[in-house]
Amino acid sequence: MTRIVSIGESMIELSGREGTTWRQGFAGDTLNTLWYLRALSPQSAETDYVSAFGDDPFSREQIAFLRHYGIGIANSPVIPGRVPGLYAITLDAHGERSFTYWRESAAARCLADDRDALTESLHGAGLIYFSGITLAILAERARDDLLSIIESARSRDSVVAFDPNYRPRLWADIGAARTAINAGYAVSSIVLPTFDDEQALFGDASPGETVDRIRHQGPGEIVVKSGGDAALVAVDLRTEPVAPPRSVEPLDTTGAGDSFNGAYLAARLAGRDASEAALFGHTVAAKVIRHYGALMPMDSLAELRF
Repeated sequence: MTRIVSIGESMIELSGREGTTWRQGFAGDTLNTLWYLRALSPQSAETDYVSAFGDDPFSREQIAFLRHYGIGIANSPVIPGRVPGLYAITLDAHGERSFTYWRESAAARCLADDRDALTESLHGAGLIYFSGITLAILAERARDDLLSIIESARSRDSVVAFDPNYRPRLWADIGAARTAINAGYAVSSIVLPTFDDEQALFGDASPGETVDRIRHQGPGEIVVKSGGDAALVAVDLRTEPVAPPRSVEPLDTTGAGDSFNGAYLAARLAGRDASEAALFGHTVAAKVIRHYGALMPMDSLAELRF
């Protein structure tokens, strides 16, 4: 079974509605995707979350939480004096989210500071997943190091999947974001963008234009998500829209795109074709948005496991 590695920032998540008790969990875009990969993959699958962690009680709890659910941390460093980032989700009556973040001293910002540890963490991975947020939280030199190490892993036959996941507040300016995300495309085998993000960052007029632009960077497999609408699936020169099986009224859209990514990749690892995998991604995301918070209990997805 392929070893699966996801790289990024796991944060403390506070979720709830106004006037209710806040619930604490752990989440973050690349962790969310790995969570669904872990939930939907065979139990024999090996999964690692590659980041950097603090030495405080919350960080220790975070690592224990991951291990409890069968997710290791490979050679991720534990950095004295650092702590996890924190974010709070506020929901409106329609399940749409707004976020407040505290992440300036987050340990994950140091995840690429030790090249040797990062290289060892990725060694032997069959699938490597990262995102635009992974790139955004790093200093420029660390970002370049990460991309170089990922590119080397791909040259040794790792499949590399990337969600650009553009978040303007994390970038100094739009030019820096474009440069870094284009570099992310260039080292990737599979790209899983969201059309609204790509439109905001690159001015694309349609999902088809997003596919054409990213194809020129080299990835052979692109799936453009469009919320509750059809995803545009492009493999080599074949392009096909794949619609959700049904419309679902969301309770909380947190983690919807991340769960789609995890389900899509799990299906591809199980040998499904890209269109089948996208339909499976829609099916899982529809379940996730009927649940509060980014991480749906793994037991709730056991019946869908490959």
